[in-house]
Amino acid sequence: MQSIETNSKGFEIFSKSWFPRNSPVKALICFCHGYGDTCTFFFEGIAKKLAASGYGVFALDYPGYGLSDGLHGYIPSFDSLVDDVIEHFSKVKENPKYQSLPSFLFGQSMGGAVALKVHFKQPHAWDGAVLVAPMCKMGEDVLPPWPLLQLLTCISILFPKMKLVPPKDIAEMGFKELKKREQASYNVIAYKDKPRLKTACELLKTTQEIECQLAEVSLPLLILHGEADVLTDCSVSEALYEKASSSDKEILIYKDAYHSLLEGEPDETINLVLDNIVSWLEKRCAKTE
Repeated sequence: MQSIETNSKGFEIFSKSWFPRNSPVKALICFCHGYGDTCTFFFEGIAKKLAASGYGVFALDYPGYGLSDGLHGYIPSFDSLVDDVIEHFSKVKENPKYQSLPSFLFGQSMGGAVALKVHFKQPHAWDGAVLVAPMCKMGEDVLPPWPLLQLLTCISILFPKMKLVPPKDIAEMGFKELKKREQASYNVIAYKDKPRLKTACELLKTTQEIECQLAEVSLPLLILHGEADVLTDCSVSEALYEKASSSDKEILIYKDAYHSLLEGEPDETINLVLDNIVSWLEKRCAKTE
């Protein structure tokens, strides 16, 4: 099911949901997509797998992404984007049909940072979080040299929407399988251009903030990361696991896997990752019964 609703800031937000066909909903999974991505295309298969396992899955395109309102690829404030996500998922959870159900955040890449920021603002509102290659720190291969980074940061004050950040082939760096990398080019509503200056600055600032707040993460946590990921730093996922104050936390590192664990790997790896996620969710849902 898909819909377009106007949020409190006047943006039209595109959202989509998936449900199990012949069984009651066990729990809610609220998905936060990655940079440049959407809540459709690749995520469709993931959502259908989760729904087939008994979960109600909810997702939205952030303002400026996918089919939602806003300048494409522009994030003037990461905290404001997080507030938009909270507003949307709060409406979902307030539905009388779902109020008694456990709810989980599911964040992928930049969406992992969104999910963690949601948790920081709502520390007791969620029953757990699944973070796939979370953007807690950008890989060194993605960042421009320090002097250029400082220059771009200064220019962003005057020209926040300008596309001056040196381009990187995100699909090549993130997708291990060539055929799946080629499929990414067919996602015509994904943002594939150079990052806008303000967006790049907001992402960098957000990772720096999260890296300093790892000990504040207190909810049940499953972290999944590819060992060969050069887009988001696997070592920071390991630091998140070590420093998080959660009493219930687990980390799974996949040998030789790239960034896009659920889209760009061989099918056997993708199925393994999904099975690991469903198994973790099953155990946490059993604890809330």
